[in-house]
Amino acid sequence: MWLSNCDDGIQYLITNNGFIYHAFCDMTTNGGGWTFVASVHENNIHGKCTIGDRWSSQQGNNVNVPAGDRSWSNYVTFGSTEGATSDDFKNPGYYDITASDISVWHVPNNTPLNNWKDAAILRYHTETNFLQQHGGNLCQLFKQYPVEYNKGNCPDDNGPVSDITYDFGNGEKIRNFYGALAQEEFEPGFVQFRVFNNEKAALAMCSGVKYNGCNSEHVCIGGGGYFPERMPRQCGDFTAFDWDGQNRGFLWSASKEVTEAAVLIFYR
Repeated sequence: MWLSNCDDGIQYLITNNGFIYHAFCDMTTNGGGWTFVASVHENNIHGKCTIGDRWSSQQGNNVNVPAGDRSWSNYVTFGSTEGATSDDFKNPGYYDITASDISVWHVPNNTPLNNWKDAAILRYHTETNFLQQHGGNLCQLFKQYPVEYNKGNCPDDNGPVSDITYDFGNGEKIRNFYGALAQEEFEPGFVQFRVFNNEKAALAMCSGVKYNGCNSEHVCIGGGGYFPERMPRQCGDFTAFDWDGQNRGFLWSASKEVTEAAVLIFYR
């Protein structure tokens, strides 16, 4: 619930339990009404499930912790709105707001809040009301589709997928952010949730793509707590974006542009 009219910028909201918090609102994209609820930021591409990997695991690449920190499906909050391109972020709206769609911005690390929209390398949103089919937000969606090692197989047990509408960017731009081998396994123009890889490790979100192959760790984000292949080269919020070298955009490696950009998630 709003405590005031929501123009672009920071506004105060109140949860169903009466907790007051502030959130950034985008009231111009596609008619507005978007509330910023989370960001996924890779603080250290070489740190594989170490401190700062809040969306995967801060407990190491550990077979005894197959679901990592469970941040996609729990009620823990962290980070600050203004620091969301410099650190992971999750506010109460992530689990409290009942929404229909999401908007995603890929914003270069350390960009000030007032410059997020103009600096974004990609912006897109869904118009399919897919969240209404899965509890009204991502927290409820991931309760239905746990981000946990060995809970399914690729591709038979992957989770929901929705097509997207581009606000800035296009499918070719998305494709070029990832390595040539990875490009062969995905289709741009979608957002997809809870996908498995060849080794039955789980990735939470494939931003801007539907992943048709089984090497999703090179494109999708927010892995669970255990990745069995070639430890410690996998695990972390941007799990294996650096497989063939950091920021190379070559073979299985993602480019510098997408590796060094936070993924911002909004609800409407």
